Amino acid sequence: RVLREKFPRASAIKVVDISGGCGAMYEIHIESEEFREKRTVQQHQMVNQALSEEIKHMHGLRIFTSAPK
Repeated sequence: RVLREKFPRASAIKVVDISGGCGAMYEIHIESEEFREKRTVQQHQMVNQALSEEIKHMHGLRIFTSAPK
């Protein structure tokens, strides 16, 4: 929900629980027009900022971002 609000132009958002049961490690895939013309590190910073409160309760987070082709 938070990612949909922060990235309204996203064409795809996928969140996968990769914690093995504890629910505190996630893999996030986002394809969004907001990422166009931005370097990967900038894209990841945008995701980290969007999830700043949620990240405080996570053990780990893998982020994969891209702009639509």
